[in-house]
Amino acid sequence: MPDVAGDRHPECAERLDAISNQLVSSGLDYVLMHRDAPEANREQLQRVHSVEYLDALEVREPQKGLVEVGEDAYLSVDTLQAARRAAGSAVLGVDIVMQGLTQAVFANVRPPGHHAERRRAMGFCFYNNVAVGAAHALAVHGLKRVAIVDFDVHHGNGTEDIFEREPRVLFCSSYQDRLFPDTEVCSDRDNFINVPLPAVTKGPEFQRAIAEHWLPALEKFRPELIMISAGFDAHVLDDMSQVSLSEVDYQWVTEQLRAYMDDHEQCRGIVSTLEGGYELGALARSAVAHIKALGRL
Repeated sequence: MPDVAGDRHPECAERLDAISNQLVSSGLDYVLMHRDAPEANREQLQRVHSVEYLDALEVREPQKGLVEVGEDAYLSVDTLQAARRAAGSAVLGVDIVMQGLTQAVFANVRPPGHHAERRRAMGFCFYNNVAVGAAHALAVHGLKRVAIVDFDVHHGNGTEDIFEREPRVLFCSSYQDRLFPDTEVCSDRDNFINVPLPAVTKGPEFQRAIAEHWLPALEKFRPELIMISAGFDAHVLDDMSQVSLSEVDYQWVTEQLRAYMDDHEQCRGIVSTLEGGYELGALARSAVAHIKALGRL
């Protein structure tokens, strides 16, 4: 997919290359099962986005150049095809886990998705990848409880908007307080666990917040599947935020989620999909630490 808004845009193709290269250099690439992402179809997208919104995106897709379709959301010639594959990767990941082929999947895809609301694109996001996957798990595989956890440094407003009235989905989100998109956060719903982090947050404070808020919520909800919006832009070297996490913190939170799955027979697996992370070296190292913890490699 071409860069969504020019060569200097942070949401660039080199992000995926950096992760792939780090997997090769770490030796993990050769022990992983690889799959090409299919395109999500209209039925899968319409479970989480309105028909009017999907139609409007397709009508505005340009033949050349860029078209702005939302705040920090630009379509180029091939953006929607890439976005359909990003959403389709979450569907495929769910299918793979539910078929028992593996217990953990990581989708190395772009554009990200967690800012895409039911009727609005924003923040580099067009289709909400993790939401498409979760809705597929509920509709096709008949699951009754799916947990989505989101440790991107920006609040997953789109995921929250889509599942606002869906008690079968638990949504746990940690993010830097007062940072983009700075949307009004729901606090009166049992299935939304929002953890706003001060800008000065470092690893120990992040880990404590997850242990105090996310882990008890998972124990109470007892998900049959965990889906992760895996954003790595809270890294200390990433200038998207002021939160200062490291690869160790991403490994730690992933280990907690993997341990939950291992300790609870009803939880069939984990499907993780890439969200943010824009300092290429930090992104690559963090994603590989995440993948190693997911697979207990």
